[in-house]
Amino acid sequence: MNRDQYPHDPRSPGLLLIRHAQSEWNQQNRFTGWADPALTEQGIEEARRAAGLLLEMGYRFDRAWSSELRRAVHTLELLLDGIGQPGLARQHDWRLNERHYGALQGADKTAMTHQAGEQQVWRWRRGYRDRPPAMSQAQWQAQYPDWAGRTPGAALPHCETLAETRGRVSGFYRERILPSLARGERVLISSHGNTLRALLMELMNMSVAEVEGFEIPTATPIELEFVDNHGNGPMIEGWRYLGSTTAREVA
Repeated sequence: MNRDQYPHDPRSPGLLLIRHAQSEWNQQNRFTGWADPALTEQGIEEARRAAGLLLEMGYRFDRAWSSELRRAVHTLELLLDGIGQPGLARQHDWRLNERHYGALQGADKTAMTHQAGEQQVWRWRRGYRDRPPAMSQAQWQAQYPDWAGRTPGAALPHCETLAETRGRVSGFYRERILPSLARGERVLISSHGNTLRALLMELMNMSVAEVEGFEIPTATPIELEFVDNHGNGPMIEGWRYLGSTTAREVA
């Protein structure tokens, strides 16, 4: 069997992750975080190409999730439309949102490099425990006036480290995704670069050095590979970028 053409046993659970396609602020090289820019025309084409790959490889899903941010929502819509599942219910959870970049949101990365130095900007972007400058309460209320009503009871961040992002997305995974996998369902998640880095760190037992050393490209599906854990539910064996023949084993 050609594994790239038939990537999984339809009776087995599956999980596919994708970072949203290019957004307007990706194109402008700005810190984005919880800001909500739309996809660019290039981004729309990226998502459509990813959908074509999923269609070619025979992917179907039982559940679909995205963050609350429209670049991830739109990417998910384009993927489901492209594989012929436009009617599949789509659920959203703020815990899939991008890492909150606090007061950096909207700043030009090149300008910040000149102002704060290349190493500091790298630490803000890739560091596991490095905290960006916090957004003030006034800035929060001005930019997110309706968030409290959309996420009742949630302790919403004013800035985040990658470690904190890992905590919330890991909680989402345990609460929402593991039960689906235990039922044998196949799940698609459209989220963000830092959020997916944090989730892969949790699931793959990555070290801090490993997670700080890689970036997930836009609109490139990531397949997680599962094996049966001796009747105790599915166990992750590794992961790969879709279309790659090399799986990355669990550390």
